[in-house]
Amino acid sequence: MTEQDLIYALALQHVPKIGATTAKKLINHCGSAEAVLKEKRANLLKIDGIGTITIKGLFDRIHFEEAENELRFIKDNNIKVHYFTDDSYPEKLKHCIDGPIVLFQSGNINLKNQPLISIVGTRRITTNGIAFCEKLVEVLSAYNPVIVSGFAYGTDITAQKAALKHNLQTIGCLAHGLNQIYPKVHKKYVSDIENHGGFFTDFWSTDAFDRNNFLKRNRIIAGLSEATIVIESAEKGGSLVTADIANSYNREVFAVPGRVTDSQSVGCNNLIKFQKAHLLSNPLDVAYLLNWQLEDEKKPTVQKQLFVELGEDEKIIYNFLKEKGKEILDVIALECNIPTYKLAGILLNMELKGVVRPLPGKQFEII
Repeated sequence: MTEQDLIYALALQHVPKIGATTAKKLINHCGSAEAVLKEKRANLLKIDGIGTITIKGLFDRIHFEEAENELRFIKDNNIKVHYFTDDSYPEKLKHCIDGPIVLFQSGNINLKNQPLISIVGTRRITTNGIAFCEKLVEVLSAYNPVIVSGFAYGTDITAQKAALKHNLQTIGCLAHGLNQIYPKVHKKYVSDIENHGGFFTDFWSTDAFDRNNFLKRNRIIAGLSEATIVIESAEKGGSLVTADIANSYNREVFAVPGRVTDSQSVGCNNLIKFQKAHLLSNPLDVAYLLNWQLEDEKKPTVQKQLFVELGEDEKIIYNFLKEKGKEILDVIALECNIPTYKLAGILLNMELKGVVRPLPGKQFEII
């Protein structure tokens, strides 16, 4: 987009009563942010859902003045800007009705041909939570995912440090402008993250730091990814909000179960209990349920054997697929009376034995 286009987009984004959803409605109706800001007030009021309160202050000159100041900050700091109709704008975020019209980026993020998953959870992560999170990233690193999180204390930074350890891209979604870092103690990770991913935000350098920003930020975390994974959560918390947003976007949600007596597992257990998340006990469950495929060079060499030793559950699955030809994961679990969380690991073992192979759409067939 041109510099002039960006000025108009920023000016529209700056209007207090106009959020991303309304801004997109106005842009789609008028054709561009510039057209919106040049349209007659009477014509805008004819648009369904647009009232006088919504467009109050829309034409104030202050929005252009602030947009020009922000543009100077963007240029002086080499910040990349993604407009919601640009090819560079994250593809999955385009499908979120409340995704920002303008997204700011620092670092070297490359989202082409890579799966994205968001990992969130409590700031007060336990040693068990840390261990599971690190193992999750380690196991999934074979699939080269981009790890998205909020760069906060606890679960967020644990996931992003694990991504760096395994040479994966990681994206920190910030609840403030790119002129600052919170928490300050995490400033030491900024350079590594920008060299192996980067940061996204839709907040300006002039936006005041506010706790409510974190909830707004969570829609970016959920919207970027095909799945959100909650490692640990108390009964209430921002990670549960992120999970709810991901569900509203029709994205997959996973939750790691814990003991009913553990305060930091209450939120995850409730997500599972109320069928808002898949139970995640094995990192490979994520790969199977999302139907990820390993690159050829990373696939283990499997030699077809004439006689393969199969366990009891493996025999049940083999005979079922032999009769059905191919079937989706959920149906296999139901018909074979094997829980989905357990089935994913069994199918992986059968794949390594050269007995079954995964197909698109979470289907499997025998070889």
